[in-house]
Amino acid sequence: MTKPIELYYWPTPNGWKITIFLEEAGLPYDVKYVNIGKGEQFEPSFLEISPNNRMPAIIDPDGPGGEPISVFESGAILQYLGRKTGKFYPSDERARVKVDEWLMWQMGGLGPMLGQNHHFRNYAPEKLPYAIKRYENEADRLYGVLNKRLEGREFVAGDYSIADMAIFSWVRRPEAQGIDEAAFPNYVRWRDAIAARPAVQQAVGIGEEKRSNLADDKDAQKVLFGQRAR
Repeated sequence: MTKPIELYYWPTPNGWKITIFLEEAGLPYDVKYVNIGKGEQFEPSFLEISPNNRMPAIIDPDGPGGEPISVFESGAILQYLGRKTGKFYPSDERARVKVDEWLMWQMGGLGPMLGQNHHFRNYAPEKLPYAIKRYENEADRLYGVLNKRLEGREFVAGDYSIADMAIFSWVRRPEAQGIDEAAFPNYVRWRDAIAARPAVQQAVGIGEEKRSNLADDKDAQKVLFGQRAR
């Protein structure tokens, strides 16, 4: 009997990436909530598996050679699970490179830039017009890149893959980024198709009741923002 994967999770875009994969692949998993607003990501037991104090992370009790393995960083988790299951991550090297390109585009560009945009629009204690404009413009540019990529394509890199899962998790709610979705019809078609998948609907609802409005939670903001090496 397959042992469930331990998923260290909070309902955020990076967390949704992994629940989407696990639901789509039908893998058994146990959710271990890491309340990032209360600082649970700094617990020594969590830092053992996620030294960057970020979720998600997983422990797979049936890792390579039958031994447990822990994996942190959402992109690395998706690649690991894709290799483990042979699902949503092609084995052909040319096809895999395309998936990796768009996964890294999300990890290195889309996620960080949208995260900064969201921060300066919603959480910054003072409104900084230059910062807001800077990141709104970059968010708009990235939506444009995605929209162009999806012209004439059902998914971003061949078949439905971990790249789609990673990107979708960050662009579910364009209005929060100040994005006019009407300007990006290929994106809208793709987003709506993925959002309609039953596994995705199940995945993004996990822990939703635990979410709080961080814009109003000053204690959580102190935990999340302004971290230094200490």
